[in-house]
Amino acid sequence: METPDQSKNVTSRRSFLLTGAAIGAGTIGAGRFLADASPAFAAGGLTKGDAAILRFLAAAELIETDLWQQYNELAGIQDDEVPGGSGSPAYAEAVAVLDEDMDQYIHDNTDDEISHAAFIDAYLKAHGEPTVNLDRFRTLPSSKATGAQQIGRLTNLMQLTVDTSFWTRYRSDSQNPDFGDTLPQAVPGLASGQFPAIPRSDDDLAQADHLQAIANTAGYHFAFIEQGGTSLYAQLAQRVTHPEVLRILLSIGPTEAMHFQTWHDKAGNAPPLTDPTNGLVFPDLNAAGGELTQTNLIMPEPTKFLSRKFPIVSIIRPTQTKDAAMGAVKALTADGLFIGQSREFVTVITELAKAADAARHG
Repeated sequence: METPDQSKNVTSRRSFLLTGAAIGAGTIGAGRFLADASPAFAAGGLTKGDAAILRFLAAAELIETDLWQQYNELAGIQDDEVPGGSGSPAYAEAVAVLDEDMDQYIHDNTDDEISHAAFIDAYLKAHGEPTVNLDRFRTLPSSKATGAQQIGRLTNLMQLTVDTSFWTRYRSDSQNPDFGDTLPQAVPGLASGQFPAIPRSDDDLAQADHLQAIANTAGYHFAFIEQGGTSLYAQLAQRVTHPEVLRILLSIGPTEAMHFQTWHDKAGNAPPLTDPTNGLVFPDLNAAGGELTQTNLIMPEPTKFLSRKFPIVSIIRPTQTKDAAMGAVKALTADGLFIGQSREFVTVITELAKAADAARHG
């Protein structure tokens, strides 16, 4: 929980994001930790499906905000837009190996996610719909490294299993997960263990290669998170009914793609090394040979879409809408973000995802 002094320092936007939800949500029942609805200002309101999609996206943005805030506290710019920690100079320097402007990029990505969650929340309230409240689940521990706030978290960044198949997926000209294709991992080690993406304590700052491995892990994790958001908005947009809700998804979704493009590029600058503490190997991707790992191929390679009979085309992938929300929950769970979370939290997120997946256009 934030202390009174910390609470005074939060911006009005973040304050609205974290405290705007109703008190006593536990009385609503498991899986329904939603805020009280305010009167709708627009005639007609939202369809049940549109509201469910927006609620799931609100939950996803709250989760993203929580993880990005942790990154920003240690490696981003500290200001009134994104308040919180005080920075870890050694970790920030290791992250800056990927790009000297990483602190600004991390800050701006965090600010964007805060705005997404706050806007969706306000839109739901304005239409008389309940909004999502996850404050009850801010129970996971913070990093003990100097610079991190000691408050409860929604997400875990200290035991991650990062799926780096997005790297090869966006370089393949013949495979697309929408067809059931499975792409290889760019960094196999990251997908087969549990590794920190932020220093767990100041002890993690002592060995240079270990600290750089943590920063490299963060770089790939940034891209993993944002490519997931890129697909999710495109997937769920196909299920909405009201044109204004479609406009929301088509306006927020491309910002996730902008984030992904940035992080995709920066991850390619992660230096090859082996972590001396756990054996995690970051390979030289350009030495592996072939376009599937070449680091400067950050534009989406044209690939198969809709039917294999059509010519290849440059696209976001995947965009198949069936079970899209549940797929996102499964991916975040496999990533390790929810290690230590309660069963009740998983139930809440799962129910929100199922409701979004049940939505139908029209």
